[in-house]
Amino acid sequence: MRACDLAEPYPFVTTDDDAIDAARMLAEQSLSALLVLDADGQPYAIVPGSQLIGRLIPAYVSEDPALAGVLGGRGDGELAERLAGLTVAEWAPRRLYPPPVVGPDAQPMEVAALMARTHSPLVAVIERDGSRVTLLGTVTAARLMGYFIAPGRTSPESPPPS
Repeated sequence: MRACDLAEPYPFVTTDDDAIDAARMLAEQSLSALLVLDADGQPYAIVPGSQLIGRLIPAYVSEDPALAGVLGGRGDGELAERLAGLTVAEWAPRRLYPPPVVGPDAQPMEVAALMARTHSPLVAVIERDGSRVTLLGTVTAARLMGYFIAPGRTSPESPPPS
């Protein structure tokens, strides 16, 4: 099995899209991460939903979660306003969320190691042809977990099937 065999299409936004539209897509489609492509269709960023939420809430709340309890629900409705006028690139800059990518021949264990190291629930599978990069699809944590625990696969402790 190779990364290209595990790769599936995944919804994406572009760097120029409105941040609020990207947030809506993440919420409405129950996505674990936001896949951001640049103007050339190349992976620009992969941002876990938890990190996007972290960029929405005020810094003082994330630094001291006890303040969230004190605030109650006050200010919750204003969080979306923080996205007003921002592009996806401004909300989720590449320098903070470089996309974890693998080539089509990467083994599942390589994808898993990259996913674990980058704390990303999504890895882009790309093919390079000189300077041109083509997105083949993505491997999600759920898809990879399904592969690893598929019926008929043996654990290191169990004997091979006879």
